[in-house]
Amino acid sequence: MSAQYPVIPVAGGPLLRAFASLVSTMTSGAKRFAQARRHRRDAAALVRLDSHMLADIGLSRSDLHDAFSAPFWEDPTALLRERALDRRFSAALTRKDVERSFRRLPTDRPARHTI
Repeated sequence: MSAQYPVIPVAGGPLLRAFASLVSTMTSGAKRFAQARRHRRDAAALVRLDSHMLADIGLSRSDLHDAFSAPFWEDPTALLRERALDRRFSAALTRKDVERSFRRLPTDRPARHTI
């Protein structure tokens, strides 16, 4: 009795790797496209909010317009997140500057009026 094993030709290895690479690339592209589409659908809910609600989360109507003017395969939430974080950080820096400018300098002399 002799066992018969299938023999893969020498060129089969590289071809198999190339095919696996192609399938992997197509699968990851399809996943990214599906995720961008899902994010676009979720971000479309922001359009129904009024300007005050958008301002609460750090966005404006022009941010929504810019995000949705990108091609449909790009994720609009990345731009919206970036704009909201930029506004939040700039507002925090502005608040720190205002707090520093209104702070009184410490003195070691006693208060004039004590209660």
